[in-house]
Amino acid sequence: MLDSQMAKNFMNFGNMECKGSSEIYEFLSVKIAEDDDLLDLCQAVPKGQPVPNLLFGAVHYLLLKGTVHPLKDYYRSVTNPQRKIDNETFSNFKDFCDRYRNEIVPILESKFVQTNEVRRCGYLYPVFSWIYSKAEKPLSIIEIGTSAGLQLLWDHYSYSYGTGKTYGSEGASVHVTSEIRGKRAPFLPTEPPPISSKVGLDLNISDLSNPEDYLWLKALIWPKHQERLKLFDSAAECLKENPLNLVEGDGVLLLSDIIETLPEDSAVCIFHTHVANQIPNESKVDLLDSITKIGRVRDVFHIYNNMWDRQLHLDYYVNGVEYKKTIGATDGHGRWFEWNL
Repeated sequence: MLDSQMAKNFMNFGNMECKGSSEIYEFLSVKIAEDDDLLDLCQAVPKGQPVPNLLFGAVHYLLLKGTVHPLKDYYRSVTNPQRKIDNETFSNFKDFCDRYRNEIVPILESKFVQTNEVRRCGYLYPVFSWIYSKAEKPLSIIEIGTSAGLQLLWDHYSYSYGTGKTYGSEGASVHVTSEIRGKRAPFLPTEPPPISSKVGLDLNISDLSNPEDYLWLKALIWPKHQERLKLFDSAAECLKENPLNLVEGDGVLLLSDIIETLPEDSAVCIFHTHVANQIPNESKVDLLDSITKIGRVRDVFHIYNNMWDRQLHLDYYVNGVEYKKTIGATDGHGRWFEWNL
C-alpha cells in the first residue's frame, strides 16, 4: 500500500522543486510517487531528512563511485552526452534500486542532506551588506547547518546580477551570478563589509579533505547542473586557502556559548538557508527564544528561510528593539531572488 505522505513528498518535489530545473528528477519523482517498492525503500530515511533528495543523492553517489548499470547513461555527471528520458528510464532506475538495495539502504540511514549551495551567496551578499549599513559595526557571522562551510566564504567570492558590474572580492576565483526579481533592487557595495569573526555549526561537519565527504556533497548536486558543480569545486579550492572554524554539535544548543566568544563591538549575524525544514519544531522555538535573549543585550540579525514558509526572512534587534522583515522568495539553488527590503 502506498505511503500517502511520502508519495506526496515526491510529487511535490517533482512538480515544485524540479520542474524547469531537472527533467530527470522531475520525471522520476512522479513515477516514484506511484511505486510501492521504491516508497518502501525510502522507509530507511530517518525522520526529518528530505526523502527525495536523499534517495536521489544515494543513487547518484553510487553512480559517481563507478557502479556499473545502464542507469548511468541518463546522468550528465557520469556520461556525456547523456541519454534522453525514454520508456526505459524509470525501469532502469527501479532496477538499479532493486539490484543495489543493500548499498542504498545504509546510505539512506546514515547520510544527511547537506547541500552547500554556493549560489545562495548571491542573495547573502546584499543581505549582509544591508545589515552592515544598518548596524555600522563589523559582522560576526554564525551559520547553523554549515555542512562544509562554503557559504561562510561569501566575502571571498565576487558577484554579478546582470547589470554589467561586478561586486565583492576583487579577483576572486569564485564568481556567483544571480538574478534580482521584483520592483526593488538592493544596494550593492563594491567591496564586502568587514568581518570580525565566523563560525559554522552542524550536527555533522562535512570535511572536504575527506574524499568520501567530498563525493557525497557532489552527489547531492543534480546530475545536469554543471554550473553548480563548477561553483562547488571552485569554492572547495577557496576553502583550502581560507580555513574556517567549524564546530560539530547542535547549533541551537551551542548558540549561547558561541555568542559569549564574539567581539562585543560587532553585530551578530545568525543565518541558515534551506536548513530549518530539518530542525524539529521545538528546536525552532528554542532558537527564536535564544535570539530574543541575545537581542536584549546586543544587536543581532537572523537570516533564514524554510522555517515556517519558503520566504527569506530577516528578523533583528537593534538597541533592544525588535524588527521583522520579509526579503522575498528565492530560488532553491540561488538562480534568482526577490528583494523587498
